[in-house]
Amino acid sequence: MAKAKVAKRPTRDEFVLEEIGNQLSEAKMENSEIVLTVWGRVETVRGLIKTMDSRTGRVHMETGNGELDKVPFMDIMKVEYPRD
Repeated sequence: MAKAKVAKRPTRDEFVLEEIGNQLSEAKMENSEIVLTVWGRVETVRGLIKTMDSRTGRVHMETGNGELDKVPFMDIMKVEYPRD
């Protein structure tokens, strides 16, 4: 029985990962709302960073409806600031 192929996460070099980390740190320090494009998700994640957990490698985002979304750092493809 063949296993179903799961799409692999795109690889990014250390400079791209460092830039994403810098953008996340800046947004947390300034308490700015951001929009994350996350690998494997159709919808973007929009909200404020509450915690960046280095132990689990997850960014804890408080979304607009007050829920906490824990996004794996390695799945973050792009960090943007909302345009509206």
